Amino acid sequence: MLSAALVGGAQAERADRTKPAKIDADHSGSLDLQSRVVVFTGNVVLTQGSLVIRAERVEVRETPDGYVQAVAQAKPGETASFRQGRDIAGESIEGQAERLEYDGKTSSIRFVQQAVVRRLRGTVVADEFRGKLIRYDGLAEVFSSEGDRSLGAEQPGARVSATLTPRGATLDGPDAAKAAKTGASR
Repeated sequence: MLSAALVGGAQAERADRTKPAKIDADHSGSLDLQSRVVVFTGNVVLTQGSLVIRAERVEVRETPDGYVQAVAQAKPGETASFRQGRDIAGESIEGQAERLEYDGKTSSIRFVQQAVVRRLRGTVVADEFRGKLIRYDGLAEVFSSEGDRSLGAEQPGARVSATLTPRGATLDGPDAAKAAKTGASR
C-alpha cells in the first residue's frame, strides 16, 4: 500500500459541505422522502459548491445530520469523475474510477477500479496517484492506494504509482507542458 500526505495545510473546500446538492440527469430520477435517497441515471452530474461528480448512475443519501453521501457508477468500460476545489486558491483535486464513494461528513472519497487521482495547480497536474483503489481523506489530506496483486505485473491496476512535485517547485518549462497535457487529456 502506498500512502502520501499532500503538502500544505489546506483541505478540500469546507464550505462545500454546507451548500445544497444539485443533481441533473438525462434519463430518470427518483426521490424517496422517507429514506432521503435520490437515484438518477443517464449522464448524471452532482454539484455541491466546488464539488462535481459525473457518472452514469448516482445514488445520493442524506444522513440524519444533513450530510451528503453519494455512490457514483460509470457505464461499463468507462469511468466516473470527481473534482473539488481546495482551500488553496487555484488548487483542486480531480479523479476518475469505475465507482466513486463520497462521504460529505468526512470529506472522503474512495475511487474503485481504474483509479487515477490528481492534485492540480490551476490546470497543471502537480501530483498524480494510480491504483485499483485510492482513498482520499480531504480533512487529513491523505491519499492511500492499493494495487491488485492477482493481476499480472504489467496489467493496469496491478501496481500502484505516484508522481509527486516537490514543495515549492515551479511547474514550468517542458514538465509543465507535459503536466498540462496530461491534465487536459481527461
